[in-house]
Amino acid sequence: MDRASAAVKAERLNHARELLQRFDHLPDAVAQMVRDRSVSPRQAYRYLQQARHLKQPVPIGDTKVAFTVKLSQELVRRVRSFANTTGLSLSEIVSRALLAVLKQRKGRG
Repeated sequence: MDRASAAVKAERLNHARELLQRFDHLPDAVAQMVRDRSVSPRQAYRYLQQARHLKQPVPIGDTKVAFTVKLSQELVRRVRSFANTTGLSLSEIVSRALLAVLKQRKGRG
């Protein structure tokens, strides 16, 4: 069985949070989550336990997909070095850089 994606986890946590607001009795919330999301009772209980600590719904992000590009060896070396020193993933660095460039171009052309 594959692990749930971050978006699926966020959706399940938000649903668990809603169930905790609707049900006073935890076993009732577990049973409802099992029916609604096709998870095991153990998984439902874990989601509900985590949802108890949420002050607001978890934002559901965009699903990520692989996107292959060719870069110079030197640029790849610099990005990897930056990743090592900052602790950020390569995907996070590239995402931030692309968003910064796209934000600058907003309203043009």
